[in-house]
Amino acid sequence: MDQRSDFADKRLINGCIYCGGSADTRDHVPSRILLDAPYPENLPVVGACKVCNQGFSKDEQYFVCLLESVLAGSTDPEKIKRPSVARAMKRSPALRSRIEAAKTILNDRIVFIPEEDRVKNVVLKLARGHAAFELSQPCTQEPDHYWCGALDSLTEDQIEAFSAAHIQQLFGEIGSRNMQRMFAVQATLQSQSGDQETMHITVNDWIEVQEGYYRYLAIDDINGVIIRIVVSDYLACEVGWSIYA
Repeated sequence: MDQRSDFADKRLINGCIYCGGSADTRDHVPSRILLDAPYPENLPVVGACKVCNQGFSKDEQYFVCLLESVLAGSTDPEKIKRPSVARAMKRSPALRSRIEAAKTILNDRIVFIPEEDRVKNVVLKLARGHAAFELSQPCTQEPDHYWCGALDSLTEDQIEAFSAAHIQQLFGEIGSRNMQRMFAVQATLQSQSGDQETMHITVNDWIEVQEGYYRYLAIDDINGVIIRIVVSDYLACEVGWSIYA
């Protein structure tokens, strides 16, 4: 994974990026449980307290086992695509039973009803990690916007809008990794009258952590901080903080 050094004000991110306490451990964002071996090099790492770092483990295991069960349409370890998740399901019959109990049939389709608080806990952890690492923005408070759902539940226009690169209007923290990743392009627009206008725009694009498993887009712009995440090319998430309101 392409990695950048952070040249933003070091005082912006100080302590655990999840609760604001002392950072006595380091945490990968995204967590390696969401990826597959061999893991990408240079995964983002953020500071976290031991309580937060360890406190997400069970919810993360539930999250990835639920997601793989949804993709397989079954909790049977033999049908789970990822070997590491299949092993986790075998080791934890209680977790498998819990996810199996959430399975139902809706409109002739197998549907798993998620424990939304556990899913949200993981998604907010990921979003806060990306905000801190990429944008140098501490977002320990509750978000102003949260959405998580299947990517294919959106319309084609919604998928296109969600998946598009962001056209930056204002710059966020000077020296942040996100600012270093942006690139300028030249675009020629034509009006209905036929007049052409050349514009220079700044593009903030998605970061592919591991193809097919995890990508994200970190935005710090006029509307605040927005983090978009896609897991396993299936689950789409968006979290936002109106920090400039």
